[in-house]
Amino acid sequence: MSDREETGAVEAAAEVAAAPRPLPDADTSRELLTLMALIRRFEEEAGRQYQKAKAGGFLHLAIGEEATIVGTTSVMAPQDYLIGTYRTHGHAIARGTDPKNVMAELFGREGGTARGRGGSMHIFDGERRFMGGYGIVGGNLPIAAGLGLASDYKGEDACTVCMFGDGASNTGNFGETMNLAALWSLPVVFLVENNLYGMGTSIERHSAITDLSRKAEGHGVPGERVDGMDVVAVRDCVREHLRQAREDRRPTLVEAFTYRYRGHSAADPEVYREKSEVQEWQQKDPIETFNSRLVAEGVVEEGYLGTVREQVEKQVMEAVAFADASPEPPLDSLYDNLYVVGEAERGWYAVDERTPDPHRGEREREAHKSDRARELAEAGAAYGGQAQRVAEPAVSDDEDEDDEPTEGPW
Repeated sequence: MSDREETGAVEAAAEVAAAPRPLPDADTSRELLTLMALIRRFEEEAGRQYQKAKAGGFLHLAIGEEATIVGTTSVMAPQDYLIGTYRTHGHAIARGTDPKNVMAELFGREGGTARGRGGSMHIFDGERRFMGGYGIVGGNLPIAAGLGLASDYKGEDACTVCMFGDGASNTGNFGETMNLAALWSLPVVFLVENNLYGMGTSIERHSAITDLSRKAEGHGVPGERVDGMDVVAVRDCVREHLRQAREDRRPTLVEAFTYRYRGHSAADPEVYREKSEVQEWQQKDPIETFNSRLVAEGVVEEGYLGTVREQVEKQVMEAVAFADASPEPPLDSLYDNLYVVGEAERGWYAVDERTPDPHRGEREREAHKSDRARELAEAGAAYGGQAQRVAEPAVSDDEDEDDEPTEGPW
């Protein structure tokens, strides 16, 4: 058990900001700065497009958290898996997904990473082993353990990085996952993006243990804190934890202190924190501070960041144009990919509004082509338009009971 004393989250974040670590080579440093600037501008434009009702559903922006994202992904190997939360536009871009496809996914278009089916909260790129964002708080934790277990079964030299928020550390999935990860020695790096608030609740109010790096020790998963506003510090820290996962086959936990400058979501009125607090954290802006350091150490010239911002501005606006031009999914595709299709695993039987007859799930596209739905619809329409039933006349005494009854509407 760590002997660190519990302190307030803000004070602890200040303590973690240690002396600057050595910069990577010049090319890498410029790449880190450019990628953070790209993610920042993408998020800003995503917010603007959401206000224009171009993007539907919910929108969670990671403005301010770029150093944690880029520092982490920059030291991951191509075969490593990454899984995140619902705030993952930047994570996908950092793993190499084209911003055009991410923006198109926000717009719900065919050109999106999931052909418009996932939206902002469910960005996914299996080709680059970004295994998606998840809308359920803590829902990605056990999936990360499953990815680590799969790597062991396959004998892959692959690690899994699972990024989640401070609020997710309170879920039942957290303890269960840490226990299994330690018990089975899974190659997983769990990274808490501690932005000090679980939605609108400060960490001091939602977690009895505010030093989240200690929260998994009782399950056998050691942890470490890092300044999530310093891209180099995150990079060095995560690199070592990935080494432990890859070589020692053991899970670890990283708590990265970061901060979101916008609300929990686009609909957040932000009544739970003072503007002065946001302004204080903006003084540690990960892009501005890293650029200043690169200028001070002669890696880039004054004005370099302005040039970078011009480049990413063009890139982001091209992404918007691409998303606008991308077609919406056809209605006939609404039920596609809901069922396992193949010879080994047959789909479930299904019923939907397009046909009343049960049918195999993989035959959704063909099921509506029968005439059954039309026949029933026409019968229903005819029934609704019939004249009110009239009472049959009573049989008179002089009427033969064997006679045919008077013909009526039924």
